[in-house]
Amino acid sequence: AEIRAKLKADGTFEQKMELATQQGIHESYYRDMMVMFGKWEFDPMSLPKPPCPVHIWQGDEDGLVPVVLQRHIASRLSWVNYHELPATGHFLSPVPGLGDTVLQTLFGNAKQ
Repeated sequence: AEIRAKLKADGTFEQKMELATQQGIHESYYRDMMVMFGKWEFDPMSLPKPPCPVHIWQGDEDGLVPVVLQRHIASRLSWVNYHELPATGHFLSPVPGLGDTVLQTLFGNAKQ
């Protein structure tokens, strides 16, 4: 909660939201759908290890993204850090403390 409060207090959250939807909210959704359901020009299983950590947080009761798919990806790409959340669906924001856990995992301790 502390990290999110800081992002909201200094305006970072609103700036990032504006940037993410600068083409318009409908265009942003359209592009998301093309990525999700369109034909990719590469095989995701052949991706090389990137220079930064990669994490997947997955609810084991997700009705939109099958848990077996994410398990398969994590088993094939050894550099993926896979976090499976029991009794959780697709929307992870209601999981108590998860937002802070994700931010801590990605960025470490925000206190300076």
